[in-house]
Amino acid sequence: MSEAQEALERWPDLTLAVVGGDEREQEIARLAARTGAQVRGFGFPWPEAGIEGVARAQSAADALSKARIALFPIPGMAMDGSIFGTEKIIPHRELLSVMAPRAHIVMGTADDGLRQAAAGLDIQICEYESDQELMLLRAPAIVEAALKVIIENTSITIHNASICVVGQGNIGTVLTRTLIALGGRVTVAARNRVQRAMAYTMGAGGISTQDLAQTAPHFDILLSTVPAPIVDRKVIDRLPQTALVVDLSAPPGGVDLDYARSTGRKAVWARALGRRAPVTVGASQWSGIRKIIARIRSEETAT
Repeated sequence: MSEAQEALERWPDLTLAVVGGDEREQEIARLAARTGAQVRGFGFPWPEAGIEGVARAQSAADALSKARIALFPIPGMAMDGSIFGTEKIIPHRELLSVMAPRAHIVMGTADDGLRQAAAGLDIQICEYESDQELMLLRAPAIVEAALKVIIENTSITIHNASICVVGQGNIGTVLTRTLIALGGRVTVAARNRVQRAMAYTMGAGGISTQDLAQTAPHFDILLSTVPAPIVDRKVIDRLPQTALVVDLSAPPGGVDLDYARSTGRKAVWARALGRRAPVTVGASQWSGIRKIIARIRSEETAT
């Protein structure tokens, strides 16, 4: 959507809640307010100067009251059913019941508890974790932050290091390309043969995830982007003692980090890396969220 089209698209009749998140939600809320919508925010870091056009709610219920659209953060939900944020917010049925009739929740990924609570209230959930365009737009900031994690936790250079990237989704692909550009000797572990072939075209080696334990002794750094338990004890035990293990995936994660640490290896769960550039990433997320809201409103008008 062009800037001219965005300028013409106004939603003064819309009540929108931004609940949970981090500094990215500051930018999302600010841009949402530019549509003319009534925007309330809660559960993310609030700047001292406030956010132009956005009301600071006193609680999650206050933010969600009569809201037609609620924006929850992109990271996967915690095991206790809470969403990512500065406050512990569990979006149970009672909390969601204060929203407007036939409301919508827009977020990265919901869990079964939230889906059941929403379904019982006729609230629709729009999940965008699988939105490839949106994920690619935020990938550069995540990869930059991953490089920072590597640099701060190793005593070797990325150049000429033997690095394994587990998974070749949106983030894994951009990460692989960047590490190769920096001179890393990259091996991609992926179940999908097409993904391994794509890694080959970028100059990386390719192995099946089933062969990860066998090849583990060769890696200085292992980065997992897959939210499934692939980097288990069998893999970790075969990594060099000096290896760095980084889990870039959403909960429940893809690395047995506690076990890795218990063996003396350095292990980092690098969550919410989009915070490295919250204005850039927040704007890219809003570009996708805005399209979702526009579609919702168009469908409502049609019916």
